[in-house]
Amino acid sequence: MPALTPDTIRTLTETLADLTDYLSENPDPAEAIALVEPLLDEYTGLPVQLADMLRALARAVQEHPDTPRTAQVDLLITELRTAAWEQTDQHTLHYVVDDLRQLYGSSPASEQGCCWCR
Repeated sequence: MPALTPDTIRTLTETLADLTDYLSENPDPAEAIALVEPLLDEYTGLPVQLADMLRALARAVQEHPDTPRTAQVDLLITELRTAAWEQTDQHTLHYVVDDLRQLYGSSPASEQGCCWCR
């Protein structure tokens, strides 16, 4: 895996901002759904990935030997884990995409699996 840097993550967030701008221009709904669908995939979409990332961050901070063992740090770790659960709850947004796809007559994904496996 290539080394991640803050710049590579910024590029990702800029791409998401570009998508938001594009969707604000009222594109064809079928095209918009197709662009958003991988982001809301039930298994690999943003809600699941963000939740996993928040949990991993909490674990990395908690298990690092230089992390102070204070109530404030415990609270911050708890906040990360709470946010992770809240994000995980959003994984059901893929059902909304499924319903929208049906509404606009887009062809459903031909196979089960994550967005990269289809």
